Amino acid sequence: MIRKKISLLLLPLAVLTAGLSIWGPEALAVYRDKAIVNQIQSQETETGTEGYRYSLGSDEKLYILARCLNSQAQAESVQNAQTRVDVSSLDYQELTGSYAMVVNRKDSEGQPVLEDSGIALCSQGIEELLELGILPGPVAELDGQSYSAVLYSAIDVPEPRNNVLVWKIALDEAARPGAGRANCLLEAYVDADTGKIYEFYARTQVSEWEEIHPDEVIEAWAEYMGLSKPQEYEGANPLAETTPYFKKYTFDGVEDGNTVVTIGFYEGVNELYLKISR
Repeated sequence: MIRKKISLLLLPLAVLTAGLSIWGPEALAVYRDKAIVNQIQSQETETGTEGYRYSLGSDEKLYILARCLNSQAQAESVQNAQTRVDVSSLDYQELTGSYAMVVNRKDSEGQPVLEDSGIALCSQGIEELLELGILPGPVAELDGQSYSAVLYSAIDVPEPRNNVLVWKIALDEAARPGAGRANCLLEAYVDADTGKIYEFYARTQVSEWEEIHPDEVIEAWAEYMGLSKPQEYEGANPLAETTPYFKKYTFDGVEDGNTVVTIGFYEGVNELYLKISR
């Protein structure tokens, strides 16, 4: 009799246990879902670093800018039309050719471009060139009344992520005509991120080519820019420049391409230049 009563008591417990084993996991899952679904969850990860940001090496940036300037010089009418396009609304499929120079109306942080910032950056770069002996001094101070500053994106059109942000700084011819250009920077291309000067034309106190030591200048400039070791350009065409006083060098570029850098001098006006390709 006692055993029968115990069996009757255990029967509901067995039924309850069986029910929990069947419906319990599902009910628990629903409960957990209610605690998670439509709720903002935060979880700390092991690393706090930002996502990968593509960047170019110094030789790559030099190569891309040189190709863009070459393209601009060879098809100026087409490129001038392109440089009127705001890069922020640019459709890369509309660009022709492999390289293009496009006016950029915003800086790398998306802020409106201020000419004064480009001129100030160039002034710092000029000071570095003077200190390193790359540019014989002195050079007159740059100011917003005499100089214009335009921010460009030099773009590898098939691979738009390969681009270089540069300032073009140019002396206003009307501001300092003729003799007023003595000891003046005439034009320069300046890296908008690093302030390094890729190219310059400047009037100096040096009056003869013999006073310029191009091998020393190119070595110092390559180190300043963080470039590979320059090699002397073989077979340079003497008619390639409008002055007989120049020397050309090459730097490693992208894949099989190289970048040509020229150091030249115009006697009479005492103008020294360092330009990339063209």
